[in-house]
Amino acid sequence: MTTQADPARRTPIPSELKVMILSAFIIAIGFGIVAPILPQYASDFGVSAMAVSAVVSAFGLFRLLFAPLSGRLTQALGETPVYTIGLLIVAASMIATAFAPSYELLLLFRAVGGIGSTFFTVSAMTFLARKAPPHIRGRVAGAYASAFLIGNVAGPLLGSVLLVFGPRVPFLIYGGALILAAGVVFFMLRASRLEDRKTRDAREKATVGEAWQNLSYRAALTSGFANGWASFGVRNSVVPLFAASAFVGTGWIIDSSQLAGLALAVFAGGNVAVVTTLAKKTDVWGRRPPMIVGLSIAALATGTLGLAPEPWVLLLLSLIAGAGTGLVVPAQQAAVADIVGEGRNGGSVVSAFQMTQDLGSILGPLLVGLLVDLLGYEWAFGLTGLVLLVGAAAWAAAPETLPGRGSPTVPTTPTTGAQPIVSAEETAEGPNTSRS
Repeated sequence: MTTQADPARRTPIPSELKVMILSAFIIAIGFGIVAPILPQYASDFGVSAMAVSAVVSAFGLFRLLFAPLSGRLTQALGETPVYTIGLLIVAASMIATAFAPSYELLLLFRAVGGIGSTFFTVSAMTFLARKAPPHIRGRVAGAYASAFLIGNVAGPLLGSVLLVFGPRVPFLIYGGALILAAGVVFFMLRASRLEDRKTRDAREKATVGEAWQNLSYRAALTSGFANGWASFGVRNSVVPLFAASAFVGTGWIIDSSQLAGLALAVFAGGNVAVVTTLAKKTDVWGRRPPMIVGLSIAALATGTLGLAPEPWVLLLLSLIAGAGTGLVVPAQQAAVADIVGEGRNGGSVVSAFQMTQDLGSILGPLLVGLLVDLLGYEWAFGLTGLVLLVGAAAWAAAPETLPGRGSPTVPTTPTTGAQPIVSAEETAEGPNTSRS
């Protein structure tokens, strides 16, 4: 008997999506090289710790501000041109960063890099949503996420080696990696780009207003905000501070400053382990169950992080939180792709989702940092756990987005090959109302 999993096992990932996955790995290696170096590089200008943090925040802020433009450009020009432009903008900002003569210009260069980052992020998600066959979207999202995660693990190790050649070299290497990734996409996806030029005007455009009618899209925005708050914000800003300060003088096998880096590495390890093994299962289980389970696991582990009595407990909770997040990210990307629909241009829908995630990554560190100063780490991490639970609750109330599981099968539009976005009300009234 044919099962739902059989088509997913038989269908290979399309070659043009493999090009995007390869590009993601190149980008992630470069990002991993400069991420741990940038704060120290900024502090060398003799500025305060808050000014150093502003260099990091400027990148995220300009990603947020320019996300709507990235969506409109993607709809107007197509995904691969905007993707290539975004990579080249970030490459230019990295090369300029290497030679920044002042703190003010460093801040400006990082802000410009945020503009390019949102260009290539939104266009890549839109490309994956349009090109990935519906029954392997989870596998595609998992492969794409895995490329980033593995690159982010390997990058810092390479960056520490490159530092012996001077603090500017890592930024130049990252700039070169981005130019390489842009070249890979420009030349290897030339046929796809030319084909898209012929069909772009015929493709139906998915709008944010249309997507908003779908309860699952509202759940995706909620979970995106929560994941941005916890994974991209609090994890990178507050967890290292807690690890470095809470266990000073414990006499553990490594000192507290090394523990901070190890906690982030363990989180990434848990993330990679789950993404590489279970991400493709979202094409069988559906998107909703991994979202609910993953967010709940991440919420409990993150929410109790501030209560860790020993370093090994901190590492264990970091591992569990990373594993929970590993369930969330591929399912979340696949759900947004389901909502956009195959063959549709969903730049604005994806950019709105990306904006929500970026907003969480900006607000999370600011509010949690204030809470640390006022009440301590226990309350700060507890609030983060609560935010993640709100994301899980949103998905518990939302319908499944995987075609054929909890939503009616929608006929393909003859002229575009598009699957219209189905509202929550239509889903509830459709012939298949089962939920996984």
